Amino acid sequence: MAKTTEFQWSAEEMAVAKLAFSKAYRREIDTLVRVVRDRASSLNTMDDIWQLHDFLSARRHELDGKYDDRESALIFVFSSLVKEGWLSLDELAGLDPEKVSKISALTRIL
Repeated sequence: MAKTTEFQWSAEEMAVAKLAFSKAYRREIDTLVRVVRDRASSLNTMDDIWQLHDFLSARRHELDGKYDDRESALIFVFSSLVKEGWLSLDELAGLDPEKVSKISALTRIL
């Protein structure tokens, strides 16, 4: 089996990857918006405001690091997204079976 960083991505696979990447990002952002709305509706004190601020800062940092679209990172990104429930392996149909197998295996390891 090829090392993860040695995988080559065809134009067709990159199109599948881009669509899957966008779906997962949209799902996660939509969920974050719902959480923020819920939290914001119950703000009562300045401490509540700062806690929401801290939460948002942490989430921004996490999201900025998670959604790395470099080809060398995609296998790891997709395995994390599948493990976290933002993507399913079925949504990666169109990728080389070896890549999907690697992603699936990494979901059990990471």
